[in-house]
Order: sequence, then C-alpha cells, then structure tokens
Amino acid sequence: MSVEAGRVAAALVRRVRLPNDRRTPAAARALVRSVLEEAGLDSLVNEALLLTTELSTNAVVHAGTEVDIEVDADPAGLTVTVTDFAPGPVEQLAVGPRNEQSDIGEVAERGRGLLLVDHFASRWGTVHEGVGKGVWFRLESKEPAGEAVATVTDGEVAPSVGELTTLLQMSPERLTDESLAEFGNELLSRLSRLTGATGGVVRLDRGDGGGRQLLARHGRAPRDDAETIRVPLTVQRPYAGELELDASPAGYAQPLATIVAERFSLHLENDRLRRADLRRQTWLTFLAEASELLAQSLDVNLTMALIPQLVVPRLGQWCAVHTTDAWGRLQLAAATHADEAAVPQLHATLAETGPDSILARLEEASRLGQQVMFGTPPEGFAVPLVARGQRLGTLAVGRHLRHRHDGDEVAVLEDVARRAALAIDNARIHDERRKVARTLQASLLPPALPHVTGIGFAAEYVPTGSEVGGDFYDVVPAGDDRWVVVVGDVSGKGVQAATVTGLVRDVIRILVDDGKPMTEILCRVNRTLVQRGGGRYCTLAMATVTRAGTDLEVCLHLAGHDRSVLVRTDGRTSFVGEGGTALGLLETITSPDVKVTLHPGDSLIFYTDGVTERRRGRELFGTSRLRDAATPLAGYPADVMAARLRSTTINFSVEEPRDDIAILVLRNDAL
Repeated sequence: MSVEAGRVAAALVRRVRLPNDRRTPAAARALVRSVLEEAGLDSLVNEALLLTTELSTNAVVHAGTEVDIEVDADPAGLTVTVTDFAPGPVEQLAVGPRNEQSDIGEVAERGRGLLLVDHFASRWGTVHEGVGKGVWFRLESKEPAGEAVATVTDGEVAPSVGELTTLLQMSPERLTDESLAEFGNELLSRLSRLTGATGGVVRLDRGDGGGRQLLARHGRAPRDDAETIRVPLTVQRPYAGELELDASPAGYAQPLATIVAERFSLHLENDRLRRADLRRQTWLTFLAEASELLAQSLDVNLTMALIPQLVVPRLGQWCAVHTTDAWGRLQLAAATHADEAAVPQLHATLAETGPDSILARLEEASRLGQQVMFGTPPEGFAVPLVARGQRLGTLAVGRHLRHRHDGDEVAVLEDVARRAALAIDNARIHDERRKVARTLQASLLPPALPHVTGIGFAAEYVPTGSEVGGDFYDVVPAGDDRWVVVVGDVSGKGVQAATVTGLVRDVIRILVDDGKPMTEILCRVNRTLVQRGGGRYCTLAMATVTRAGTDLEVCLHLAGHDRSVLVRTDGRTSFVGEGGTALGLLETITSPDVKVTLHPGDSLIFYTDGVTERRRGRELFGTSRLRDAATPLAGYPADVMAARLRSTTINFSVEEPRDDIAILVLRNDAL
C-alpha cells in the first residue's frame, strides 16, 4: 500500500491504494477521518464516512480489484474519489447537483448502487482515466450542528446520517458460523427499526447439499405476499441466498434492504473464500494421505481394493474400479458402497449391459481417455485410469444424494485417479519383476535334490523382493556312492549377480563331472570369477560325501563361507570347518579341508548369511541362535530339520527378510 500526501495552496490531498478486501472500507474511513480532523472539517464527518463506506464497499463487491482512494480537503469542503480497475462502465447515472428530495426513496430509480451518494452529496460524478474508473463526491463545509435528524415524509421517518453510518459500518468480529449468524441478527434488527418492518430473515445455501438454510432472523418471519421485500444476496457460486424483510416495498425500505443485503454479501463472500481455502487445505491433506497409503502397497489386488475405500464416503456414495484385459475389455476389480447392504445391487448394476448402462459409459471413458458423466440427471462420472500413457481402466464414482460434486471435488477425484493409476501400474510392474525374479531364481536352483537310500538331502530357500539373489545350493553326483554338496553366495543382487551365480554353478558341475579334485575345482572357479565375474566374488561351502559302510565321510572346504553346524544324534552340536579365501578376490587362494564323519542319525547343516544376519531391529539372529535352534532337531529327518530352521529364522522378526535365505541339510539315514 502506497500513500502520497501533499499540500497544494490551502488544500490537503491524500491518496492511498487499498487491496480488494473486506477491511478496505474501514481503512478508507480511517483515511477520510484523519483528513477531516487535520482540515478542521468535523461537521462533515458523518456524511463523509457514510458515503466513503458506500463507494469503497461497492468497489470491493462489484469490481474485485484494488481500490484507489483520493481525499481532497480545502476550507470550502471535502472531495473524495474512489477508483477501481475493473473493465466496464460505472452505473449509468446522470451527474448533477445535490438531490433536494428529503425521501431517499424518491431517487431509488436513478441507481441502487449510488443512491446514498446522490442523496447526501453536494455534487458527485464519475471519472475515467487510463485503466481506472471511479466515482467522486463533494461535501460543502457547514457549521457544526450535531447529529442530523430524521425527516418525515408521508408519515415515514427517514433515517438520519448517523443511523445509516452505524448500520453500514457494522461488521462481524470474525468469520465463523456463530459470528455471522449474530451479525445477521443484529443487522436485521437495526434494518427493521429503520424501516418499521416487523421482522426479516436471511436464508443461505452454501452448496453443500443441505439446501437453503436459515442463517439469521429477527422478529416475525416475512409472509409470502406482496408486503414482503426480497433481495438476492450478491455472492458467487456455490453460495446463493436472499434477504427477506416484512415491509412494504414503498418508500425507502426497498433501497435500504438492497444496500444492507450487499453489505452482508461482502462478508458472506469472505466466508466462502475462507471455507474454500480450508477445503483446499483439507483436500491437500487427503491427497497426501492417499498417496502415502497407495505407495505402501505393491500388491495389485490390495491396491485395487484400497482405491474405493479411499473414495467412499468422502468423495462419493459408491466407487468402482475397472481394469482392462489384454483385449481392452473392462473387468470389475473392486467396488464398495457407503451402505454395505447395497453392495450386491451395485455389483448387479455394474454388470448390466446395453447402450444406456453404466458399463457402456465406462467403456466410453476408457476409449476416449477423458471424463464421462453417467445417469440422468448425472448420478456420477467415470475418470480414466491412465499411467505412463497406458490406459489401465476406469474409476467410477457415484454422487451423494442431494449433493453434486463441485469443481474442487472433481479436481480431487481426477487427482486420485492419476495417483491410483500410478499405484496400479507400479504394483503391476513390481509383480511382473517378482515373477521374473522367481523364474530366474528357480533356474539357478536344482529342480529336486537326489533321492538316495540311506542319505537324506533337504533344502529350503526364501527369496527376497523382486531382485534375483546370489544364494544357491546344489547336490551333484560324483561317482558311485559319492556326491558333492555345494552352498554358495555371490555378492550383490540383480541380473548380473544371477549371471555370475549361473556361471559358478555350471563350472562346478562340469568340473565335478570331469572328476576334478576339490582343490582344483575351487582354483578353477576362482580363476573364472577373476576373469569373468565383473568384480563380484563368491563364498562357497563345498563338501564331498562318500559312503563308508553305515557312515558318511565328509571332506569339507570353506571358501570364505560360514562354518557348518554338526548335529549328532544325541543332541550335541558344534561348528565344523576351517575358513579359506573367498573366490574372485585374489589370483591365488587357500582352501584347507576338514574331515567329518557322520554316523547314523547325524546331520550337517549348510546355510548362507541370510540366516545369521536376519535382523530384529538392531539385533541379529546370529550363529548362537542357529546352533540353539538346531539342538532340539537331533534325530529328525532332513526335510523336517530344514523346514523348522527356516521357520525359526523367518519368525525371528516381523520384518521382511533383507537377504535371501538358503539352508541345506545332509543327514545320515542309515539304519
């Protein structure tokens, strides 16, 4: 706001630019009052403040732009000019001298907006300069004479300047439902006293589905006859309403009711803007919460079921999500209704076919890729679900009874549809990646372990996420009564890790088939990884198992891998194996071997670090828990031991495993 002040000869001139705000009339009055006091024109204060209120309020209500106020005081009187910047002409009123009629109703036909100006000003007129247009009035100086008294015309007492000023300067303390109602009651009370009316009401429809409600009332409610004045409120949609006054339209009651309705409309318009701002903040919070909920689910079916729950009942009475199949046909994925008893009927309605059915409108929305209304009158609309340029289906929403979606709600629903489409697409991509990972992972594991009389082999594998892990296991026959057991872990995840895993597994199988000794196999695998591993390394637990009567002779090599757990048939447990060098890190490796004899009933447990590094907060499952979990499993078959260890590891934490889990159990089943 900029203020310019100066003295030209004996004149005092002040100019100020005020924003388009309900507080502008009060600021304009303060400026005029200060100029009057400084110029010594206190006798003009009532009329000046009244007319300033009229012009500034008109500019705020009808122009909707900033307002320039110019106050020019001299010994002869005061001139006030109010200029706005809205296009269009000022009300078509003839510029002329002060109206001499004592009844302000006599000039009502000359223009409702400038009625008071025409009645009380000495002179007034309009100005057009550049982009601005405005109205000015002139008040001539007079001797102080106290409060202007009312005049009597045809038995009616016209309100004084002071009474009109008090009426038009009234304002609610704050914009709440209670304060607006109290303000409206007081406004009607003063208006009724000035016009002799027996009562009045203000009815307002906020467009929230509740219809036109009684906002304020004073005295007897107006009757539906010719003796009732009805003035529509000047408010924007979705607000609508009117002021009703139980008084004859003759005289000055009609113009005063019109002026009061306009003043009250200004506060209602600010209330509408305040509520709209609160609603937008609420919708932003809703969209943020919806996005967070949708982002937490990567399951396609769960995402589909979640979307209608977010919409109903906040944005509609019912909601349905349809997805397109491979041929572009819509299929119902999820639907819900605010009334659970109506869900079966909703499903039946959505299944109906025909040119006038909801399904036909949904297909149109999906085909055109744009919003489509359905029902007569519109009972709802369908929004296409589009993500990354691909049409995934439709989101159909049925409106609440007695309430139609406003512009903000439609925009929110379209935003929900966009976020829902992205969530569905992300879930589908994640599901597809998970399937690919599972298929690729399965190709790196043996379809089944050998069935050997007197020897038990069993394995459990738990993959994580949608990435292929580097954990693997295998049992390779190496001749009569001889097998090679392998459990390994390639560093990293993803396609490259899977490629290295397949390479290690195939090289080991080929070398075992060629009858190569264990140390040579490990050296060859190490050389292969150094040359073709892409910087990845691998840890291995590799053991040759040879039948020796009823015993099994195991020669165990650990290439950077965790030691295996030996479980004796009497329940004694211990860790066996001696650490060696992980493969793929160095040109040469060391690989000490450890001999272990498994008597009938003894077991040897191989595992990857996904078992020992299973987390519960900051706590690890660890090797000690693994050993404790294996102790009570002595004497159980290999498949039972593997399954129990898997269950114990998974149940250690409610979190999803962060690393793949591989467990292989070798047991001497000889009787």
